[in-house]
Amino acid sequence: MDLPSQPGTRVSARAALLGLALAALPAGPLAAQTYLVVVAGIGGEPVYQERFQVWASALVSAARDRLGIADDRIVYLAEDPARDTRIDARSTKANLDATLDSVAARIEATGRLVVVLVGHGSSTGGTLKFNLPGPDLEAAELAARLDDFPSQEILVINLSSASGGWIAALSGERRIVVTATRSGSERLESLFGGYFIEALTSEGADLDKDGLVSLLEAFEYARQEVERAYDQQNRLLTEHALLDDDGDGAGVHEPDPATGDGARARAWFLAEPPAAPGRPVSDDPALAALYADQARLEDAVATLRARKDAMDPAAYETELEQVLIELARTGRAIREREEVPQ
Repeated sequence: MDLPSQPGTRVSARAALLGLALAALPAGPLAAQTYLVVVAGIGGEPVYQERFQVWASALVSAARDRLGIADDRIVYLAEDPARDTRIDARSTKANLDATLDSVAARIEATGRLVVVLVGHGSSTGGTLKFNLPGPDLEAAELAARLDDFPSQEILVINLSSASGGWIAALSGERRIVVTATRSGSERLESLFGGYFIEALTSEGADLDKDGLVSLLEAFEYARQEVERAYDQQNRLLTEHALLDDDGDGAGVHEPDPATGDGARARAWFLAEPPAAPGRPVSDDPALAALYADQARLEDAVATLRARKDAMDPAAYETELEQVLIELARTGRAIREREEVPQ
């Protein structure tokens, strides 16, 4: 699949590759269904109870009203269900376990699971916790639960303080992990969560003005707004959000899609395009995982096509070429796996 490097041939070969590959793809995006689980933890002081509920409720409302996620695929757990009719149940660990059990039983092999944690966190003696009413949620416990989703695309957003260590605990293939801090020692009040949810629920973070907000754009928007807020208050920056989307267990504060973290997040949108039937499924975990990768890459191509007019032509071709090459390799792996007797 390598393109010729001789002068005068690379451009035409690239054009031929892109034309053939695009012709073979469906006309519109074939999005996998997204399941969103929003957990607002225990606030403690009234100011935090209010803040966490406002942030979580804003995300849930946007998911339903703007992002196209169906009501029956959104679960909202919070400290006090009486405060908001949109809250499905109290945010206890038992209710979160029951929610993940339900989603695991319903989600298709190529589906997407998004878990958002809004609240306080802690890191003591190497144990990472997210504070809930009753027993807290440990990072290792959530990591074990995510094993119930072996082929699905998973996004975990931990907007709590002292959350940096969750990346190493949760990182993996087909996973993106965002944390509000870079370590357990950054345990002071974090501003990142408010700006990040603002980015996901409004158009202000649409940095390339293509009408869509990618996960990478939301991360960059929130990171920059946090730095601006600290600068305006003449305060030393005490929180450094991290993103990991290449599965190496090491998040970065300033992602660079060209060199590592950020490539997957750049093509990941919480907004759900119209779903289309017909994507293959398999009981073979390895094949199901490949199908999930193929679905993600097809969606990335559709997204790039939608953004073409707003992009620099050379950047568009370069990004599209990278995705199409990966898509071709995935297709070859699928064909080889399908030929293996089950």
